[in-house]
Amino acid sequence: MSGAEPAGPPLQGLRVLEIGHFVAAPFAARLLGDLGADVIKIEPPEGDPARQWGEQVDGRSLWWSMHGRNKRSVTVDLKHPRARALILALVAECDAVIENLRPGGLARLGLATEVLREARPDLVIAHISGFGQTGPYRDRPAFGVIGEALGGLRHLTNHPPGVSDLAPVRVGVSIGDSVSGLYAAIGLLAALWDRDRAGGGRAGRTVDVALTESVLSLMEGLLPEYGALGKVKAPAGGGIATAAPTNAYPTADGAWMLIAANSETLFARLMTLIGRPELVGAPDYAGNQQRVANVAALDALIGDWTHGYTADQLETLLNDAGVPNSKVYTAVDIAADAQFIARGMVTAVEDPAHDRPILQCGVVPHIVEAPGTVRWPGPPIGAHTEDVLGGLLGLGRDEIAALRAERVI
Repeated sequence: MSGAEPAGPPLQGLRVLEIGHFVAAPFAARLLGDLGADVIKIEPPEGDPARQWGEQVDGRSLWWSMHGRNKRSVTVDLKHPRARALILALVAECDAVIENLRPGGLARLGLATEVLREARPDLVIAHISGFGQTGPYRDRPAFGVIGEALGGLRHLTNHPPGVSDLAPVRVGVSIGDSVSGLYAAIGLLAALWDRDRAGGGRAGRTVDVALTESVLSLMEGLLPEYGALGKVKAPAGGGIATAAPTNAYPTADGAWMLIAANSETLFARLMTLIGRPELVGAPDYAGNQQRVANVAALDALIGDWTHGYTADQLETLLNDAGVPNSKVYTAVDIAADAQFIARGMVTAVEDPAHDRPILQCGVVPHIVEAPGTVRWPGPPIGAHTEDVLGGLLGLGRDEIAALRAERVI
C-alpha cells in the first residue's frame, strides 16, 4: 500500500529464552534474533564459554561480536537454589525455550518439561543434543565434530582413497553445530505455527534435534545407494563423484579456481574456450557418465589450461563464456567482494566492546519486504540483566540487588 509504514522484522513480537552454550543453541537463537525475535540469553556469571573462542582483542572475542548479536544477556547461576523461580518467571513471558544441555540437564536443574509448561502451557521447547532425547546413545557427551563423524560427513571430507594417510579433514567451521542450529530454528518456527494456526489455545510443542541426525540428513544419496547397491560413498577430493567436470583447478598466481561445467551445454562452452572443441561429443566425453569415467584425464586437461592464467584472468574468460566459476575465496576476497557488499552480507557493525567497527556477515534469509537487521553486537556479560528482570519481570532495584548479593545473578 502506498505510504504505508515499513513492516517490522518478521519475528518481531516473538520472545525466545536461550539456555545454551558454545555453538548450536546460540547459533539457532542468533538466527531468530536476526529476524527480529527478542532473544533473552541466559549466561553463567562467567559468561558463555564461546566468549573465549577465536581471536581476542584486549581479552574480548571478535567472534562473539557476531555470535551473540541481537540478544539480551542475562546472568543467572542455574545451580543456585533461587535460580529456578527466576527462570520460570522468564519462561512465563516467553513463547519458546531453546537449549543444548545434555539430555535431562534441564530436569536436573528443576526445569523439566512439565515444570516449564506449568509456567507457560503453550511453551515451545527446542532441545539440541548430540544424539537426541531418546535412544541408546542419548546420554553420551558430544560436540559438533562427533555429529560430523557419526553422521558421515568426516568420512566424505577426507582425502580420496590412496592419496594420503593423514587424518580425515574437518570442514573448517563448526558445521555440525550450525546445521543442528538451523534445524532447531526451523523446528521451533514450525512448532509455533502448529501451535498458533488454530487461533491459540493448543498445548506446547517439543522439538528434538540431534547433531548426528542433522549431519546425516545432508548426506544426499549415501543411504539409498548403500541400501540398494551396497555402495559405500567415498571421498572425492575437490570434485563431485557423480558429475564432471567440476573441480578446483590451479592458477598461474597460486590460487585455485572452481569450474563447474557438468551439463552438455556448459561442457561444450568450456571445451571451446580452452581450444579443444573436438572433445565435445567425443566417445570419452559424450555424456556425463563418460566424463565421470574419464575424469582424471579431463581434470588434467583443464588444469593444464587454467595454470596458464591468473585467477582474475580466468574469471573474466569463464564469465564471458557463461561457465560457472569462482576463485576459492579467503577472508580477504570475501570482505572485498562486490556482490556480498551490495547485498549487505559483509557489513561493518559498530561494537563498543572493541571501540571500532567489526566486520560481520549479514542476515540470512533476506526477507525483502521485512528484512532482519543487526540491531546490536554481542553484548557484555549480563548487560541486560537489570533491564530484563526489572522491565519484563517487574523486580525492583532492591530485589535485583539482593539477587546479586546472593550470587543468583
